[in-house]
Amino acid sequence: MTTHRFGLRSGLALGFALLAASLAAPCAMAQQAEAPQKPGKPIHAGEVLSGELSALRVRAGKQGKRVATYQITSEPRRLPAPNGLCNLETGPETFQLVTTSDAQTTQLKRLVGKEISVKIDEVACAQDAGQVSEAIVTKWSVVTK
Repeated sequence: MTTHRFGLRSGLALGFALLAASLAAPCAMAQQAEAPQKPGKPIHAGEVLSGELSALRVRAGKQGKRVATYQITSEPRRLPAPNGLCNLETGPETFQLVTTSDAQTTQLKRLVGKEISVKIDEVACAQDAGQVSEAIVTKWSVVTK
């Protein structure tokens, strides 16, 4: 048996199918229109890295003592071989600055939240679990503008 509402139901289903297809087509075209991102510019020892400095509090050591960690957020950069892109599409954007003295720590405390430039001497990809940035800068110096 057929009901008198059969035509109404099939017309409604066809309308929903057309609506879904018309909404999905622009999304698919937008995804195709996105160009693949290029890897960042290479950075080598002796070059300058600029970006905003931020301070993070992380737990370090056996007792889990809270330590201030500083990081620069910059444009994506490509590290020297063998590190390269650090298993990222465009390369690291966050660089952790490892402080080796109290003088470096005090210097960075005053600059938190500001744009700074740092001369890079040694940089590598982050590998340990406690490292919060994508790349680690172990030897550096602040460049005055």
